Amino acid sequence: MGDPDFDSQPYEAALADLTAAKGAWARLAVPDRVRLLDEVRAATAAVAGDWVALACAAKGVSPDSPAAGEDWLGGPWALIASVRTLADSLRTRPVLSHRQTVTGQVAVRAYPRSGWDRIVMNGVRAEVWMEPGVTGADLPGLTAVAYAGGVYGGGADRAGRLALVLGAGNVSSIGPLDAIHKLFNENQVVVLKLNPVNDYLAPVLDRALRPLIAAGGLRIVTGGGVVGAWLASHPAVEAIHITGARATHDRIVWGEGAEAEVRRAEGRPLNARPITSELGAVCPTIVVPGPWSAADIAFQAEQLVTQKLQNSGFNCIAMQVLILPDDWEGTAPLLSALRARVRGVGPRPAYYPGTEARLRDFAEVAGAVEHWPRGGMGAPDLVVAEAADIGAGGQVEVFGPALTVLRLPAPDPAAFLTAAITLANDRLYGTLGANILIHPGTRRQIGRAAFERLVAGLRYGAIAINGWTGVAYALPTLPWGGFRGGPRPPTLADAQSGVGTVHNALLLEGTERAIVEAPFRPFPRSLTLWPPAFLPRPPWFVTHPRSALIAGLLTRFEARPGLGRLWPLLVQSLRRG
Repeated sequence: MGDPDFDSQPYEAALADLTAAKGAWARLAVPDRVRLLDEVRAATAAVAGDWVALACAAKGVSPDSPAAGEDWLGGPWALIASVRTLADSLRTRPVLSHRQTVTGQVAVRAYPRSGWDRIVMNGVRAEVWMEPGVTGADLPGLTAVAYAGGVYGGGADRAGRLALVLGAGNVSSIGPLDAIHKLFNENQVVVLKLNPVNDYLAPVLDRALRPLIAAGGLRIVTGGGVVGAWLASHPAVEAIHITGARATHDRIVWGEGAEAEVRRAEGRPLNARPITSELGAVCPTIVVPGPWSAADIAFQAEQLVTQKLQNSGFNCIAMQVLILPDDWEGTAPLLSALRARVRGVGPRPAYYPGTEARLRDFAEVAGAVEHWPRGGMGAPDLVVAEAADIGAGGQVEVFGPALTVLRLPAPDPAAFLTAAITLANDRLYGTLGANILIHPGTRRQIGRAAFERLVAGLRYGAIAINGWTGVAYALPTLPWGGFRGGPRPPTLADAQSGVGTVHNALLLEGTERAIVEAPFRPFPRSLTLWPPAFLPRPPWFVTHPRSALIAGLLTRFEARPGLGRLWPLLVQSLRRG
């Protein structure tokens, strides 16, 4: 490796253990898989408090502050929800109710799936849109494809495979969830290499995932780029999944320098293993003009500041471009309310390495920028560029507290939305996630079929309507990854926001995108619109004063749903203020 301090022995041992176990893992019976998932759920619940405390300490956030809610939801809650839902899918074949969209595609109802879902997040709905050409009759054959003979039979002749998962350094559940997908959706044993930014979590993840480690399906390792490169090229590794930067993906696939470009042009990857990925994007939020009240503007400003500054902006799905109607009377008040919300967010330090340099580069490319101060010591300003055109900035994911504000003409809502979608498709890097904020009355004005056709033309792997695509990451029934269709599907040579998907607890193949919808107004004002909903201010909002408390209660409820745990969750969620 060229590094005299590199000791490969521990990694060789981990790979040898996994190689020996991969065949048995692939043939593991469904009841045993369900038992392991249930054990992981219980083990994760037992370490959830320690997990959050470690993450808060590393990020410089008080575990008693509302900001700690982000680490509850992005850590143990996300893992517990995923393994519980996946176990349910394996216990009983999911009933996949579906409809046909105006484009002729099959849309599978993915959320809510249970009575608990309808209570806990009332008004939140999600669908999985299948690739064009898939019919409802095709769905059984596209479910649990990795299980020979289907989920409930066969498997004796399944061969195993060893996968390397290169974890991300920002959201602590990413690596574990990617490993769960490889283990249960693809029948692959996993060596999970944590990112150096959050490898302090190794001891707690070892405890949470101990049932999988004991069963021979998983090993967790740490180390820097030298370790990652060594693992990615090791002959025992047969598949790779990467969550991270496009440059890291291309270096693994093609190598470096002029030779890499020759290989790319000739279609000769340096690393010929099957490689899937999630590589981020320059994610937009489109605000459609309409009859917003002052209360609507105030609430949606909370929505926007959450999309930008949740996890201090270190999210691959963070809003980076805000597209506003130029001549709408609500634009100026919304920007004013957003600025005020930024100031009141509280301390969320810039813990991710390289932030200062990325913000400096963003300012240089953007030209004139404003610095919107954030509350709390150690929190860098939100760097905001108001631009007449996106320019080169649309091709660079900043990964930090930076925002570009664009204004487009709005002769009418449909024309504005059409222009904004065209800009997002053609001028912004990546296809991971996009958000649309639209008043229900405006949506009716456009028309149900016309609006759905416009949404279908937005080429992103996750789309949130009156919500944030971060919710699509967290809902385990949804596939997570870049857009898989359109005239330019992702390839190794042009990976865009990544090749393939993860999560996907419904075990569906042939998916194109996920669509999430949330109420335009919170409860009780949501009762004034149709359909009415009972979702109060969501606990993932960075403006929620009881986010940590509610997120902790939600995690405990997800670990063992029941009325006894539901009641305190509802009481805290419905409290005003």
